[in-house]
Amino acid sequence: MAPAPKPEILAAFEAAKGFMPVGEGLALHAAAVEAGRLGLPLLEVGTYCGRSTILLADAAREAGVTVLTVDHHRGSEEQQPGWEYHDPETVDPEIGLMDTLPTFRRTLHKAGLEEHVVALVGRSPQVAKIWGTPLGLVFIDGGHTDEHANADYEGWAPHVAEGGLLVIHDVFPDPKDEFTGQAPYRVYLRALESGAFTEVSVTESLRVLRRTGTGV
Repeated sequence: MAPAPKPEILAAFEAAKGFMPVGEGLALHAAAVEAGRLGLPLLEVGTYCGRSTILLADAAREAGVTVLTVDHHRGSEEQQPGWEYHDPETVDPEIGLMDTLPTFRRTLHKAGLEEHVVALVGRSPQVAKIWGTPLGLVFIDGGHTDEHANADYEGWAPHVAEGGLLVIHDVFPDPKDEFTGQAPYRVYLRALESGAFTEVSVTESLRVLRRTGTGV
C-alpha cells in the first residue's frame, strides 16, 4: 500500500481552492506514488488552483521526478460567471476574465512544492501536439464537454508508458450528471474498450487504469 501524504501536505491540500474530496485525493496520491517508481514525469490536465497538484507534487518529490500541469487558467465551462462552480476571487479585475494562475502559484509556494512542478500554461490539445516524452501518469481533470474530454484523452493517453497509469476524475455513470461527469465517464469507457488500459481502482468519481496494451 502506498504511504499516505504527511499531515502538512494533506492540510495544504484541504486548504487549497478546488473541488476534489479527501478520499479521491488520497487515491490520486497513491497512484502518483506508484507511478513515480517508473522514474518518469507525472502529468495533470486541469490545474485550476493547484489542489490536486499538491498531492502529485508530493509524490513526485519522493520519487525524484517532476509534475507537469497543463491549464490555460481561464477556467472551464462550469467555472464561468453565472455557473455553479464560479469563484469571483479568481477573476482578474483588470481584464474581467478568470485567471487562476496567481492562486495556483501561491498554493504551491505555501506548500513548499514549487520546485517539483512545471506549469504548462496553454490549451491541452496545443501542448499535447508538441509533447514527445513518455509519462508515468496522466491525470485527466479538465473540461467536462465531450469535445474537451476526448481531446485530453486523445492528446495525452498515447504518452502513458507501459505499466503507467491513466487517472480520470469526475466519472459519473448516472445520466443525471450529464453536465458534470458524463463526458469523463464516456472517456473512461473508451479507455477500457480500447484494450490498452485495465482498471486498477475506483474511488468515488476517480478511476485509475494501467496501460497493459498498445494504442488508445
